[in-house]
Amino acid sequence: MAKAKVLSKDEIKRVMRLAESSSHGERDKLTLALSIYAGMRVGEIAALKIGDVRGIDGKAVEIIHLTKHQTKGNRSRRVFVGEELRKLLNNYLSKTSSLKDNTALIRSTRTGGHFSNVSLSTRIKTIYRSAGIKTSSHSGRRTFATRKNELGIGMRTIQQLLGHANIATTALYCDVSDRQLKNAANAV
Repeated sequence: MAKAKVLSKDEIKRVMRLAESSSHGERDKLTLALSIYAGMRVGEIAALKIGDVRGIDGKAVEIIHLTKHQTKGNRSRRVFVGEELRKLLNNYLSKTSSLKDNTALIRSTRTGGHFSNVSLSTRIKTIYRSAGIKTSSHSGRRTFATRKNELGIGMRTIQQLLGHANIATTALYCDVSDRQLKNAANAV
């Protein structure tokens, strides 16, 4: 099976602009941001409830605590929320302040409830395709891991951020750029 594409910075900007301009722009942009900026799996995004991301002050939390029922592998995990994602979450939450904590964060317009994993994956893939990028919904997660690796963040830390049980799995997610190889060759 081929690996999902790692998105360039320009492709990320293009995809985010395109998502934002769709009929469900804020929802779609937040969905992509959770994948690209937090490395979340499609199933984890689909399972999120408003109470998972909204703190008692009504603002976005700094750490999303996923239960074992929301993740792969039947293990709970923490998702750290960076500044850019936090801004998007706060914007989204400001428009959904009347919704209860147990409401799906990313809601289907058809049912008003949670997306299925397959439906959300298809939605993400459609946005990528509309941006001229042929890839799967897994690109956000691979992009997240690769960008962390490019920044020199250790594999063990990336493993924890992705919620992998095995570090060998994490290594498969991280592409190595020519710039990294050049820097490594020049390091003495």
